[in-house]
Amino acid sequence: MNKKQAKERIEYLQKTTQYHAKKYYDDDKPEISDFEYDMLMVELRNLEKEYPEYSSKDSLTKKVGGHVKEGFKKVEHEVPLQSLQDVFSFKEVKEFDERVSKQAIENDIELNYVVETKIDGLSAALEYKDGILVRGATRGNGLVGEDITENLKTIKTIPQKLKDKINITVRGEVFISKADFEKMNQEREENEEELFANARNAAAGSLRQLDSEITAKRPLDIYIFNVQKIEGKEFESHFEELNYLEEQGFNVNPVRIYCNNIKEVLNAINKIGEDREKLTFGIDGAVVKVDNLKFREILGTTSKVPKWATAYKYPPEKKQTKLKDIICNVGRTGVITPMAILEPVKVAGSTISKTTLHNEDFIKDKNLKIGDTVVIQKAGDVIPEIVEVVKEKRDGTEIEFNMPEYCPVCGAKAVREEGEVAIRCTGIECPAKLYRNLVHFVSREAMNIDGLGENIIGQLLDKGLIKNIADIYTLTFEDIASLKKKGDKFAQNLIDSINASKNNELYRLITALGIRHVGVKAAKNLAKRYKTIENLQNASFESLSLIEDVGEIMANSIVEFFSENQTKDLIKKLKNSGVNTKVEEDDNTDNRFEGMTFVLTGSLEEYTRDEASDIIEKFGGKVSSSVSKKTTYLLAGEDAGSKLVKAEKLGTKIITEEEFKEMIK
Repeated sequence: MNKKQAKERIEYLQKTTQYHAKKYYDDDKPEISDFEYDMLMVELRNLEKEYPEYSSKDSLTKKVGGHVKEGFKKVEHEVPLQSLQDVFSFKEVKEFDERVSKQAIENDIELNYVVETKIDGLSAALEYKDGILVRGATRGNGLVGEDITENLKTIKTIPQKLKDKINITVRGEVFISKADFEKMNQEREENEEELFANARNAAAGSLRQLDSEITAKRPLDIYIFNVQKIEGKEFESHFEELNYLEEQGFNVNPVRIYCNNIKEVLNAINKIGEDREKLTFGIDGAVVKVDNLKFREILGTTSKVPKWATAYKYPPEKKQTKLKDIICNVGRTGVITPMAILEPVKVAGSTISKTTLHNEDFIKDKNLKIGDTVVIQKAGDVIPEIVEVVKEKRDGTEIEFNMPEYCPVCGAKAVREEGEVAIRCTGIECPAKLYRNLVHFVSREAMNIDGLGENIIGQLLDKGLIKNIADIYTLTFEDIASLKKKGDKFAQNLIDSINASKNNELYRLITALGIRHVGVKAAKNLAKRYKTIENLQNASFESLSLIEDVGEIMANSIVEFFSENQTKDLIKKLKNSGVNTKVEEDDNTDNRFEGMTFVLTGSLEEYTRDEASDIIEKFGGKVSSSVSKKTTYLLAGEDAGSKLVKAEKLGTKIITEEEFKEMIK
C-alpha cells in the first residue's frame, strides 16, 4: 500500500467508524456486528500507527464514541469514563503483560491482576453524597454524559442509600439479562415491532428514554465494576474496592478472578469463555485489570484508554449444520414467519435446532434451500442466526422454498402488500390472531365494550367461553360471573356494556373489524358512503379508490378482507346477534361546518376528543390531526402544545371550548 492508498483508506475508515459508532452509541441501532466494527477499528489503529501523518484528533482511535442525546441535561464527569483497549489474541494479552511487568520491575511493585467479565450493556456513573444517590449519568463521550438520574432510579438493584454516609462515584454497566431479552424480542415480534439487534442496544434504548415511566417497564439490571472517586477512604487494591462496594449494597460484577501472573490470567480468560453460556447476562469479552491502585496511577492513561487494563474480545463461534426443513408460524397479528429446522448443533455452549428466517426476502438474500449445509452463529451471543450457505456442499437434492399462499393455521389467503416484507394471514377468525383481534374489536375507538379488557379476554379464551369474535354476544351472565369471586355486579355491568355496543354506529363496527390500513377516519368515510355493511362488502376496487382518503392500497385491502369466507361468516353471526350494520338515517340537515376543517389540541372539560370530533362531523365539518394553511379553526383546551404555537404562526383562528359550545348551540 502506497501513501496515497493509505491516506484514502484511513479517511474511509475514520468516516465509516464514525458512522457506525453513531448508529451504536447514539441511535442504539447498529447496522453491523460488534466483531465487524472491532475489525474496522483494528485496521484503522494499525494504519494510523504506520502512517501517523494521516491520523486525526477526531479519529475514534483517540476518543470515545457517543454524544449527548437531545433532551437530556449534560453532565461533566469529574473522572473521565474511558473506554478499553481491545485485543483479539493471547499474543496481544501477553504483550500487554510484558509492558506492564517492565514498569512493575522498574518501580519495585508486585504485579497482580483481576480478570472480570466484560458485560455487554451501557456504561453509567452513579454519584452519592453522604450515602444518598444524587445523580446518575451515561458515559457519553467519556468527558460529558447524559443526566439519567430518574431513569436509573427505576432499576431495583441500584441502592438509593448506602450503608456508610460517604461521598462516592461508582461506574457500572446497565444490562438486560438473556432471558428477559428473549422475552422482550418475542413480545415485539408478536406486536410487529422492530426487534432489538442485541441485549446491549435493548438496554441502551431503554435507559436513554426521555420518559422514565417507559424505562421503569423495561427489565434493566446493573453490575458495578469500578470506583471512580471516593472521599475519606483509601484502598490499596481494586479487588478490595469491589468487596467494599458489595458491603455497601451494590450489585457488583459477580465474575472477578484474582490472578498472580499472566498464566493465571490466560486461564481465567479461558474459564470465562467456557462458562459464558452459563451466565445469565451477555458478555462480549474479559477485562484484565492491574489490581494495585497506586501502580495504576504510575501507569497512567491515554486520552481514550487506561494503560493499566485491556479487554480480550472473544471471536464469534460458528458451526456448520444441515437445514432440514422450513416451517411457518403465524403470530398474533397474522404475520407468517418462516422458521429453519436444523440438525441440532452446539454453538457457544448451547444446542441450536431451529432459528427464525425472518421473512421471504431474508431467505432469498441468503439463497437458502431445504437440505443446504449452512453456517450458524449466535448474534450478540444470544440469538442463533444463519450466516451463509456452504454452496460447495450442494449435491442437487436441495429443494427451493416458497412462502405459503394460504395461512397454515386457518387456510385464509396469505398476502404480501406492496412495499412490505411481511406476509400476513387475512382471516379474521384465524385462531392464531384471535386474542389480538378481540382486544382490538372491544377497544375504545372500536366497539368500546367497557370492562372487557385484555385480562378478561385472556380468561374467556382459556376457559373456552369464546372461540371467535361473535361469541362475545353469546356470553351469559353466568359465564362472566364465573371469572371473579363475587362477580355478579361485574357480570351485569359487562353484559350491559356488550348489549349497548350492539347499537353502535356503523363506522365503529368497520373500525372494529381491523381491516388493514382502515382507521377511524377512513371507517367514517366508508360508512357515510356505503350506508350498510352489505354495500361495503360488495363494493368494487374501483368505487372504493374514488372515496376521499381511500387510496389503492386501502381499497385493495378492503376487497381482500371481504372476499374471505371467514369475514362473511363473522358478519352473518354479528347480524344474527343484533349488532347494528347500517347507518341510521339522520334527519339533521344542519351543515353549518361544511367546508371547514377543525384541529383539536389540549384537554377539553366537557367533551372527549372523539365526542367533539363527532359533533363537528355531524355538522358537516372535517377534523384533521395537524395544523396547516387549510385549517379553519384550532379548538384549544388546557395544556395546548405545539399545535397552538403553529396555529399562532399561521394566523389560524383559535377558539376556546366556550366559543365552540356557542357555535354548536
